[in-house]
Amino acid sequence: MATELERLEGLILETILSKLDAVNVAAVAGVSTRLHAAASDDALWRRFCARDFDLLDPLDPHGGPCPSFKATYKAWFKSFGMYPLPLVRRAKQCWCSLRSWLAENFPEANSTLNKGASEAEIKFAEEELGFKFPLPTKVLYRFCNGQRTMTGNSSEKRRLASLGIIGGYEFYDHIVNMHLLPLERIVSITKLLTKELDFLARRRLILVGASLYFQKFVLLDCDSGQLFVGTKKLMFNGDMMPCVPKALVRLADDTPQDGLLLWLEEHCRRLQSGMIRTRVSRKLRSISLYPEAPPSCSLAVTNGVQVRASAVFVPEASDPEGKSDNYYYTYSIRLSLLPEGCMLDGTYFSCCQLHSRHWIIRSRDNIVANVQGEGVIGKYPLLQPNGEEFVYESCTPLPEAPGSVEGSFTFVPGRLSKPEGSFFDVKVAPFVLEKPEYIF
Repeated sequence: MATELERLEGLILETILSKLDAVNVAAVAGVSTRLHAAASDDALWRRFCARDFDLLDPLDPHGGPCPSFKATYKAWFKSFGMYPLPLVRRAKQCWCSLRSWLAENFPEANSTLNKGASEAEIKFAEEELGFKFPLPTKVLYRFCNGQRTMTGNSSEKRRLASLGIIGGYEFYDHIVNMHLLPLERIVSITKLLTKELDFLARRRLILVGASLYFQKFVLLDCDSGQLFVGTKKLMFNGDMMPCVPKALVRLADDTPQDGLLLWLEEHCRRLQSGMIRTRVSRKLRSISLYPEAPPSCSLAVTNGVQVRASAVFVPEASDPEGKSDNYYYTYSIRLSLLPEGCMLDGTYFSCCQLHSRHWIIRSRDNIVANVQGEGVIGKYPLLQPNGEEFVYESCTPLPEAPGSVEGSFTFVPGRLSKPEGSFFDVKVAPFVLEKPEYIF
């Protein structure tokens, strides 16, 4: 076989070697001088680096320069060769995508990301808890050991609390912003909760995500690989809901994928597509989980007034096994006046002001609430062309999902204190309330 390989022309030999895996190419290199030269071609190892590790530059796992792509591959294989290489590539791509988006859109949060954990640090965490983590989670933590956002300093805590890379939502005094925990926090908080909660002691669960505001926990089942979020009854009976579709979680495959990997990949897709974005609230920037794009975000324009509306499922306030109001949602309404101003019966008005609201809320096509009232959250926003969107959030329970919300706002051209015309209704297009496949 070796003799036949040596007789092949350079291009054919190069093509054959490129179809092999790196381990077999390294073995071929020891057969003869000619095969050693062919198997040492850096262009060949450049392909291997791109194929197995998604590497385009000769950099080691710590970002340092390597003298060649062959040396690069050797460094990466030494660091990650104990894992399935397709999984390593996938986890690397996930973190590269997330870091890239954060660097461009939310550098404050990007600066909180830790460097990757070592194999020894992961092993120590497993020994402290007494069980192994799923392979995908271990590889994810090899690339990034969570966030540096836990602190005892109250003023610093306020600044860091909004920087969770998963993001959140807020309505009234209910504020949530999810952070990815580092290994040391996973160990310490999981141990603490295990002492207080019987269900944790009976299962191999670790806390991987938490909000520094209102209590919300995301836990990984290290046996099944599923990711769960706690419901309203978490602290009472351990009630949780799956964060990703069960059918997608598989640990026994050659290319395993657990709930945490699937969750982070879906989060990246939503960020990159513009489905979710950052926003500023209380002078602090954060990732907002309210959808910004259709079909999850509805859009309607009436007489120049634009209304965008979307909702987020709130698991920590929901009780799926309860007798009533099992599901809880928060919704965000964004009001603005188009640059053309308010047009009513062919007459232009430079501003208009909200007077009242009317909501129709449905659960499985049955009307469960028909609400009318003045203002919104005690305010009467005045809209002007090219002004900022007026944004407000509220919430609603739902006995069964799916459901929907639609309705209207009543505006007056000009100001309430000085009307310039008759009241008119502005449509709020229906937006869905559903139990999502992915829960964040």
